[in-house]
Amino acid sequence: MDQGVSAGRNGALLVVGDVVTDVVARHRLPLAAGTDTAAAIRTLPGGAGANVACWAAYTGGGDVRLLGRVGADGAAWHERELVAAGVRPRLVVDPQAATGTVICLVDTGAAAERTFLTDSGASLRLAPADWSDALLDGVGRLHLSGYLLFTESSRALAGTALAAARARGVPVSLDPASAGFLMELGVDRFLAFAQGLDVLLPSRDEACLLTGLPDTADAAAKLSRLVPLVVVKAGAEGALVARRGAVPTRVPALPVVPRDTTGAGDAFTGAFLAALLAGADPEEAAARGCRAGAEAVRRAGGRPPHRDDGS
Repeated sequence: MDQGVSAGRNGALLVVGDVVTDVVARHRLPLAAGTDTAAAIRTLPGGAGANVACWAAYTGGGDVRLLGRVGADGAAWHERELVAAGVRPRLVVDPQAATGTVICLVDTGAAAERTFLTDSGASLRLAPADWSDALLDGVGRLHLSGYLLFTESSRALAGTALAAARARGVPVSLDPASAGFLMELGVDRFLAFAQGLDVLLPSRDEACLLTGLPDTADAAAKLSRLVPLVVVKAGAEGALVARRGAVPTRVPALPVVPRDTTGAGDAFTGAFLAALLAGADPEEAAARGCRAGAEAVRRAGGRPPHRDDGS
């Protein structure tokens, strides 16, 4: 069977990606240029890669590991937060750059839409020297954050990790992460990297950007001719599961009133990968991803509650 669609395999999930500090500002009124806008502001741990790892640990409870890079300013805090979430972190402390910071502006209207201001800091300064093939010992799946592709050093690391995983027969997944950054990188460069993947998890906008097709189902089917398993996250419309160019299967979302959509896609990805490792088929894994996404949008920030947190 395809590595990307096999019915699970034993082993840990290794996530390689960004660890950042999120400053989440939830505002009710439109932003007022040149003056004040009242907001509820919280500082929370975040980063797409770290969020995926935390949601995988929260929903699957297995061995979840994370390789990331942080500044000395936030290293101890981020490590504590990851361990409390059930993740085994390996954080490289950057001697020069501060921990990445993302300002999340969240409109508390019905859509709970968010806008990001991103300072990647140390998070995208991962480099091949930070990698060791021993990181794959006991690993059943490798997941790469798409943000890694947006700087030269972290893109080189992603290529090194992908090659090492393929040499060991470990399936590799990737979430493209950002339509805006994809446009800067270039669709052709991204698709050239994607040819080595087993699973691709784009958002609806990313899937359409990568294919030039306006219809999400058509985009999912086209991408699955390049990557064996493609799962398109479509928010309130659920998800589309496509395999080898066939008509995609639609998995419905759970109805929910969103509070903060930050990290909803990461929650889906983490739960989806945990389910695959547990032996679920892609459609069932996508359903679990939708459930995690629904839970995520009811919370502020991009992380699940800690395992010992009764909330």
